[in-house]
Amino acid sequence: MRRIVFVTQAVDPDHPVLAATVPKIRALAALVDEVVVLAGRVVAGVLPANCRVRSFAASTQGARGARYVAALAPELARRPLAVVAHMVPVYAVIAAPLARPLRVPVLLWFTQQGGGRLLTVAERLVDEVLTVDSRTVPLHSRKVHAIGHGIDIGALRCVGERRAPLQALLGLGRYAPVKGWDTVLRALAMLPEAASFTLHGPTLTDADRANRAALERLAVELGVDHRVTFGGAIGYAQLPALFEHADAVVNATRGNSADKIVYEAAAACLPVFAASPVFDTLLPDGLRFTADDPASLARRILGYEGGAGSVLRTRVEEGHSAGRWAERVLDAAAR
Repeated sequence: MRRIVFVTQAVDPDHPVLAATVPKIRALAALVDEVVVLAGRVVAGVLPANCRVRSFAASTQGARGARYVAALAPELARRPLAVVAHMVPVYAVIAAPLARPLRVPVLLWFTQQGGGRLLTVAERLVDEVLTVDSRTVPLHSRKVHAIGHGIDIGALRCVGERRAPLQALLGLGRYAPVKGWDTVLRALAMLPEAASFTLHGPTLTDADRANRAALERLAVELGVDHRVTFGGAIGYAQLPALFEHADAVVNATRGNSADKIVYEAAAACLPVFAASPVFDTLLPDGLRFTADDPASLARRILGYEGGAGSVLRTRVEEGHSAGRWAERVLDAAAR
């Protein structure tokens, strides 16, 4: 039996950050006989019938670790194709010593600009580090392999063609300073009065909450507060409706980010303006702007002439669909 073990924090289609984990697991389940999902929190009834779920939830970190080992050990004895640790390096660090004697590969999926000491430790222990692009993990290692983002194409219908003037701008993501929402507000002040910006995202930390308050003050200072809507987190299922009412998505995250929302908007045939250099293989030059440069973003929005939508969806389908992602995970397990 072809079996894979998938370890993640949560299986929840409404989670503000981890909802997209669900289609990744579904895509893996379509290619193997069984996916054993080990997770801290699980919503019942959202995975295919050939997924078996075990929770390692506990009230303390030590107890979670013990329950994780207790759940993982018997699954390793059954010789799965691989253990896939999703986004949390410590899952891979714990799994590797148990898996190595049984010759079960341990793969770490990670796409984030900061990784910390545990990511460095995990790199030494795992067989491969899988990520979106070689630049989307803070490691220089032969173990790093780019496999795309794993977007649920089927859940994102293609919206109608968007042409100038682009007025209803949409931002989705945390209120973290690294997201660069201040750049978007300053660019909005350079656009015609009819342009508006709606931002939806969670505030997960004190820094997020402080930054949201700072953004609200900045909107007042720039005189665009009447054109800006600051919203909270939204569920993954709400994305199609938000895309339907937007003219374009804006992503100003600094550094080598690969924010999932850029790929999701592209899959919905929306023009999406992004600052990260990682998007040079997805977005044409006319949709890319310089980070921390509001004038650069404003020029791109004002200069958009249309026609990018269908091209963007094709690029996501070819390089970043959940199905292709799952195929590449299994390729890594077989290497």
